[in-house]
Amino acid sequence: MTAVPLRESRSTPANASRRPRRRRTIAPYLFIAPFLIFFAAMLLVPIFYALYLSLFQHQLIGGDVFVGLANYVHAFADSAFWNGVVRVLLYLVIQVPIMLGLAIFFALAIDSGHLRGSKFVRLAIFVPYAIPGVVSTLMWGYFYGNNFGLIAQIFRALHLTPPDLLAANTILGSMMNISTWQFVGYNMIIIYAALRSIPTELFESAALDGAGQWRIAWSIKLPAVRGAVLICVIFSVIGSFQLFTEPSLLQPLAPTVITNSFTPTFYAYNLAFTNLQANYAAAVAFILGFSIMVVSYVVQLSTQRRNRLA
Repeated sequence: MTAVPLRESRSTPANASRRPRRRRTIAPYLFIAPFLIFFAAMLLVPIFYALYLSLFQHQLIGGDVFVGLANYVHAFADSAFWNGVVRVLLYLVIQVPIMLGLAIFFALAIDSGHLRGSKFVRLAIFVPYAIPGVVSTLMWGYFYGNNFGLIAQIFRALHLTPPDLLAANTILGSMMNISTWQFVGYNMIIIYAALRSIPTELFESAALDGAGQWRIAWSIKLPAVRGAVLICVIFSVIGSFQLFTEPSLLQPLAPTVITNSFTPTFYAYNLAFTNLQANYAAAVAFILGFSIMVVSYVVQLSTQRRNRLA
């Protein structure tokens, strides 16, 4: 009997072709794996741990006891927390429009091409953002000082009564000034980058039709940068609710004015590290984070509706 030759396996070429496909499919996930691991370790794990802490309460007898939503109920009835929220909302309503208005104005002025030394002006406006927030607050705190501050010394040199910029009725405005000085340049760069992406043919056509710079800015440039302005608004809303550096560093200069609950984030910090109420602080932080999410979504939704109507 003659031996029957075995058929060659046809599965080998198929397997060989599947391996490169698998490698191409797995390769993107391998590249983003370090970020996902870092993201989970630095953000997701702390969030879930804080949520876990907010459901407990530390007692002298018995240690940590599960209390469910009792910390959240306490936070909603806490007048100190809501006073800080109202103060932050006032800060948001006043400071953000002023800051974004200045950022839009400077971006339009630089983009117009009629501003001399535009590169120097752009750099000078952006430099305050490059200064760390702690340094900026300490510097302005020195300016605000009633006895040793630069502003008070200038007023006394002019034989005028210096204003108390660290008083109860002026301290929030002083913080607004610090944030505005620091973040106008940051928002200006975002809006200016959006302006540079607009086709110049639109400006040339409008100029041929007799439109001036103000008309071009109002009818062409501002509608084209709505997306960039929306990003600036959302970032500003989040930053307003996270107001912490200014009250924490200015408190030694005005201890009777800036209380431990001046802003919600400052209140949560003092609850956790001064009063040692980590569980209640976690609940306050979660309420604050949810509030930021809701306000940001409302701002984005309202802007999208206006764009559709326009």
